[in-house]
Amino acid sequence: MPYTAVDLFSGCGGLSKGVVNAGFEVVAAVEFDKYAAQAYDSNHGTTRMYNQDIRGIDTNEIRESLNGRQLHFLAGCPPCQGFSAVRRLNRSIAVEDERNNLILEYLRFIEELEPLTIMMENVPSIINYDLFGVVKDRLVELGYRLDYKIINVEDYGVPQRRKRFVMLGSRIGEIKVVDGTGEKRTVRDAIGDIESIENTADHVHRIYPRHKAKIQEMIERIPVDGGGRKDLPAEYTLECHKKEGIGFSDVYGRLKWDAVSSTITGGCLNPSKGRFLHPEEHRCITAREAALLQTFPIDYIFPASIPKTNIALMIGNALPPKFSQVQSEGVFTHLFDLGIE
Repeated sequence: MPYTAVDLFSGCGGLSKGVVNAGFEVVAAVEFDKYAAQAYDSNHGTTRMYNQDIRGIDTNEIRESLNGRQLHFLAGCPPCQGFSAVRRLNRSIAVEDERNNLILEYLRFIEELEPLTIMMENVPSIINYDLFGVVKDRLVELGYRLDYKIINVEDYGVPQRRKRFVMLGSRIGEIKVVDGTGEKRTVRDAIGDIESIENTADHVHRIYPRHKAKIQEMIERIPVDGGGRKDLPAEYTLECHKKEGIGFSDVYGRLKWDAVSSTITGGCLNPSKGRFLHPEEHRCITAREAALLQTFPIDYIFPASIPKTNIALMIGNALPPKFSQVQSEGVFTHLFDLGIE
């Protein structure tokens, strides 16, 4: 039988997609947001979804999903809003946010389910967060050998610049975070061959913003293949960008065909929030293009009943499946090489 896995704070299923591709059976997933859970269920029908607050879940319910089997792998991405760089405004301390404490729920599930291996993914600044230190020390007490580092997913075949923290742990032997694979993929590799928005039958590829005439004219004047708002004549500078030091320089910027994309965020369908304009077409990238840049397969389902802003948010918040797969394959090999059945 395949190795078993549980996905905590699963979102729409980016982590789980990689775990499944690596050969695991994801028996249970936990996600509080109803829309993300709906998208997850649409793509992972054999996984039992707990669409509820993780703090109210009795882990004995998860044990029932295992049907007496050992839990081989527990993975999760505890919400990171309170200690992300943007929320902290680049300060070293975390913003007070009750979601910060959900990392302790990740620990509770490990204590009570006793998985053989674990993975946690998060923003790089979590490494300086006091509760991370508490969790790390407790995991060592529980017998887990840990390895963690800050990586950039572009080193793992993801066509996107995205720095993340990843930690692996095992209570059966030494385990290491998998180093970059050396595979390089670009924006062109990810979305260069996708069908046109005019001809597509894919509703996700038709999700992109329409703009007022003034903004649309500005977008049409931004140089193709990597141009940005700073390339425009002064008369196209928006009032909100005229003050020194205000805003991010990448807003209203185009992606570059033969480079990786900027980080795909929950604002990926709003060019005022980042470099999210198509390399040559006079529009923002579509939700499908954003998902492809996150390495979701082109047939990944985002139900039409979900509001567009929520689709953008779940795509931007997801762990790229390609990166998840690489790390999960390392965990699978670790278990197999130690003779775990």
